[in-house]
Amino acid sequence: MLDMSRIAELKEEVGEDDFAEVVALFCEEVEEVLSELDTTPQETIAGKIHFLKGSVQNIGLAEVAKLCLEEEARLKSDPNARPDAARLRTAYQSSKDQLLG
Repeated sequence: MLDMSRIAELKEEVGEDDFAEVVALFCEEVEEVLSELDTTPQETIAGKIHFLKGSVQNIGLAEVAKLCLEEEARLKSDPNARPDAARLRTAYQSSKDQLLG
């Protein structure tokens, strides 16, 4: 699910022509973090999830942001938990496909 109002707002902020470049940079950063989730040390995993949440909210990927929020709450209640990286990756890919489609 996409936050179409956020996407429209971002397009207005950066311009239609630069939107694709912003999305490409965003995707590169997010995909790097997503690829590291399985090997991120426990003491820094909450920070990675928080970064992801902020990034996906900024670009309008509402479903992924919701999942990140759930993961943050789970990590807060159980500091030894690991995020469901596969679920986050799947949701991200689906949202990215919608955004670019």
